[in-house]
Amino acid sequence: MKIILKQVRLLNPEQKLDKQDDVLIENGIIKKIGGLTDSDYKSAKVFELENKICVPGLFDMHVHLREPGREDEETIETGCNSAAAGGFTGVACMPNTNPDIDSAEIVRFIKEKSKEHLVDVFPVAAATLGRKGEALSPMFELIESGAVAFSDDGAVIKTAGVLRSVMEYSKMFDAPVIEHCEDDSLADGAMNEGLTSTLLGLPAIPNIAEELIVARDIMMAEFIGARVHIAHISTKAAVELVRNAKKRGVKVTAEATPHHFTLTDDNVKTFDTNFKMSPPLRNRADVDAVIEGLMDGTIDVIASDHAPHAIEEKEMEFIYAPNGIVGLETMLGLVLSELVHKKHLTLEQLVEKMSINPRKILKLNTPQIKEGEKADLTIFDKDNIWTVDITKFKSKSKNSPFDKRLLTGKSVAVINNGKMFYEDKFTNI
Repeated sequence: MKIILKQVRLLNPEQKLDKQDDVLIENGIIKKIGGLTDSDYKSAKVFELENKICVPGLFDMHVHLREPGREDEETIETGCNSAAAGGFTGVACMPNTNPDIDSAEIVRFIKEKSKEHLVDVFPVAAATLGRKGEALSPMFELIESGAVAFSDDGAVIKTAGVLRSVMEYSKMFDAPVIEHCEDDSLADGAMNEGLTSTLLGLPAIPNIAEELIVARDIMMAEFIGARVHIAHISTKAAVELVRNAKKRGVKVTAEATPHHFTLTDDNVKTFDTNFKMSPPLRNRADVDAVIEGLMDGTIDVIASDHAPHAIEEKEMEFIYAPNGIVGLETMLGLVLSELVHKKHLTLEQLVEKMSINPRKILKLNTPQIKEGEKADLTIFDKDNIWTVDITKFKSKSKNSPFDKRLLTGKSVAVINNGKMFYEDKFTNI
């Protein structure tokens, strides 16, 4: 089958590409850009895409697919379907499964389960066995089997001594250490520490719980010469720590989530457990600092931290409910609505933070929009106004605080691995 993307805007800042043209794709390969003839149209399926934008396939470097172990919350298949519906052609899945991704067998299991899907899946391996922060995982074996980074996500790497060993080994592979920055001794609350937590009487987590670990990890990365990636950064001081470290040449990168630049701890006043996060939702000054960090390049990546949970787990008292929300199917819409349309980011910066930079951090090939290249593409309508409806999510879980929220901007289609997701169905191309 061959398809034609007609009069679509092709945008890739890495190629300095921004033009409107026709694209012929055959057997999953970009055969022609522009100059199409009558013979090209013969037996081709044509998609009229004027006013739509085609970019290198979006990539989310922080998702939880729950398989193996919690297939009731999400599976590799449903997670990939959710990613495709949200506009993603690739994801990196975090290691807090059951068992954890701390053996070559689990890495190979995930790669095997995902290999026939449109969405590429790249496992992030546990930095320590069982993510307990004690003995190192078999890091060489994990890299050899296909892991792209190391993390004890869901938990911080417990001690500076263990962190040093993890970074010394990760440096050998030039693999990033992705750190969940929360000091356990300070992060045993249910929400951000501040006026709202005092009013609600909820146990709280101070900003410094995050900032202590960000500072520790930056110092260790600088000492070792290793790469560290700060996951879901959320405080003003943490952003400033990363900004200053980058100026010194430290190999540090960072990501922000949509919930940390769209929501504040005021949202917790409803006691809706879909507003319970780790790290927690912060105050307005922190949100503004995260947006500023995205604007000036301090924060390299936007990631969802897609965290599915069963309904019965979220429907309990706020302090006992698990942290996290699903985010794959709302992220693009939130970024377009809250950052692009509000002039905080350009479309080019969106592509950098949601397609190019995450792949570069993980040392993956970045898709190119050029003839002869594999078609790995996301097509979206930046002006499509739609309402979030969790009942229509492809994810098995529905724990989102954005249900019924009006957004502007939505994925139209994704193409990868000789497959296309369009109008709610997959087809081979």
